[in-house]
Amino acid sequence: MPIIAIVNQKGGVGKTTVALGLAATAWSRGLDSLVIDLDPQGNATTGLGVWDPPFSVDQALAEERPGSIAGLRIASGWPDDGGQPPSVVPATPALAMREPQLLTDPIGANDRLSVALSGIQHDLVIIDCPPSLGLLTVNGLFAADRALVVTEPGAWASDGVGQILRTVERIASRRPAPLEVAGVAVNRLGRTRDAKYWDQQLRDDHGDIVLPPIHLRAAIPEASAASLPIHALGTRPGAAEAAAEFDQLFDLVLPKPDALPEPVPMPTTEVAHGV
Repeated sequence: MPIIAIVNQKGGVGKTTVALGLAATAWSRGLDSLVIDLDPQGNATTGLGVWDPPFSVDQALAEERPGSIAGLRIASGWPDDGGQPPSVVPATPALAMREPQLLTDPIGANDRLSVALSGIQHDLVIIDCPPSLGLLTVNGLFAADRALVVTEPGAWASDGVGQILRTVERIASRRPAPLEVAGVAVNRLGRTRDAKYWDQQLRDDHGDIVLPPIHLRAAIPEASAASLPIHALGTRPGAAEAAAEFDQLFDLVLPKPDALPEPVPMPTTEVAHGV
């Protein structure tokens, strides 16, 4: 079961956008995926169509209990026509108070999420980490077997990528199992000269681990605002192109298990006007 953590210590780069994009590809291919929202802002939770959840991932981090994630999974609000809706372990603002409480446990503070995932089986688990290098992100990286760094083409982006890569390396050295860097996903690449310059700077500094970009398209935030997978936007301008880019990213950062279901044709679910 591949477990991928979506990380960067900087906010506003689109980690949740990429997490939802990968979940949308899994949805379109009929895969049984689980999204764990580790960000107290809960944007992945609402992007998956879950509002006012009765519990959250905070309860899995509150105690060291193997397999506790099993009782915290709820169905997402994504449609089941044309795809397989992911499950989600939601986040609520209460999660923001968990980090200082974890600091009181010098032995078990790093791997509460890993313990909570024991015995859980899905085709894929996606962990949307918060925009920090605190214990919530550390728990995400201890639980994952690969880390996808998300950035955007802007000033200081390369320095931020270098910092999070060093963090991943340090955590990998302290884990019993390997932690692989799946790559660097450049999100929201626009058509401006400035964006192209910083994208090239990232590629010059970090080489082959920088993956093909996700371009800036209005359809992507539209899908999130409507709590729909990008693949379900049908004929909306840019939706098919965005879906294809997330499909490509999915295939580059995740293994290809034997006998996965074949991708299903893109549905034509339309978003209500005015969303």
